[in-house]
Amino acid sequence: MRRTDHAGHGRVRSGPPLPEPGLPVLPELAAVAAAAAGHSHAPPPGGDPALRAAASGYWDRRGLPVEPEHVAAAPGAAPLLLAVAAALGGDVLLPRPCAAWWEPQVRLLGRSVYHVPTPAECGGVPDAYALLETVRRVRAEGGAPRLLVLSVADDPTATVPPPDAVHEAVEAAAGEGLHIVSDETWRDTLHRPHDTVLIGPAGMAPGRVTVVSDLAGAFLPPALPAAVARFPADGPGAALRARALDVLTALGATLAAPAAAAAAYALGEPEGITARLAAANRLHARLAAALRETAVGAGALARPPVAGRHVYADLGPLRAGLAARGVTDAQELEDHLQERLGLPAPGGHRFGDDIDALRVRLSTGPLLGPDPEERSGALGAPEPLESPHVARALARIGSALDDLRAEAQRWEPPR
Repeated sequence: MRRTDHAGHGRVRSGPPLPEPGLPVLPELAAVAAAAAGHSHAPPPGGDPALRAAASGYWDRRGLPVEPEHVAAAPGAAPLLLAVAAALGGDVLLPRPCAAWWEPQVRLLGRSVYHVPTPAECGGVPDAYALLETVRRVRAEGGAPRLLVLSVADDPTATVPPPDAVHEAVEAAAGEGLHIVSDETWRDTLHRPHDTVLIGPAGMAPGRVTVVSDLAGAFLPPALPAAVARFPADGPGAALRARALDVLTALGATLAAPAAAAAAYALGEPEGITARLAAANRLHARLAAALRETAVGAGALARPPVAGRHVYADLGPLRAGLAARGVTDAQELEDHLQERLGLPAPGGHRFGDDIDALRVRLSTGPLLGPDPEERSGALGAPEPLESPHVARALARIGSALDDLRAEAQRWEPPR
């Protein structure tokens, strides 16, 4: 077992990867936000009653009924995770790889983070046996593991873990007395919703699971940051929510009125919101499939994406070609690809993976280009892959990876 530490990433040289543009704001959503902009009072910590009621209805439609008094909201999922971790105390366990924003929130609290390998078939949840072994060893070393963070629609791997893998991980965590934060930001972005079974842990261990969802994943643009959390309804859950609200209050992590109004509107799931989301899911499913096909065709490895907006590619088979260009780790891979492609390509080390592993997350959004009208038009395009900007971006990625494969073949030892 390896305890992660900032010192372990001593070779990380560059700043954050390139930003990713989003789709334009829906006119009705912009109107709701604009109407709330003149309100003189900001919503209270944890969100106003209208937003919490809307979140309650959202979860009720997904088979997770909850009363509004067990819901909290914040300007993004990051402060919610930080508040829950602060309220619980102790060390935190994360799957490897995991969303890039999880670990920094825990580090802000000065807590230790332990990464646990995921099953071979998916990301998002830890392997149950590896989780039990990690907890045992952490305690033997004097640690106090209290929180496991997982995701059933995973960023970065774009996979949905099968129900049995989720159940085994939840059962192991509950047996060890761990609380679980389930990041379900991407649960509404399934590429084939009728063919994919997504079951979260809240229905398996209701007293031990807090569900967190950042609405910017599917419902809101980044300009209107909002996230909601569903706390357990029992006594310990109510106490956890109260302590988390104290942390949010101390942080000043309250929603701006426009974002709160937009979030309440979006969580009500009117037809305009659901139609836009369905169209976006179809678009990104096509782009993700093409992106994976391009990467795998050049010799990389990648699980088929089934949710979200990403493809997680392992360029290990192209290591010889990368080494010939001076690329030997994930940071150098990130730098090389971003310079060659002009697109975001964060290395796997940003997601908790070993920096020596040549893994990278490629996103579908940047394939659409920076022009808002072109990006919006792609939603209704009968064949988005024929868009000039998409075709050029995929060709550029394919060319870069094909060059690496050709270089790797040159350096392969003769058989």
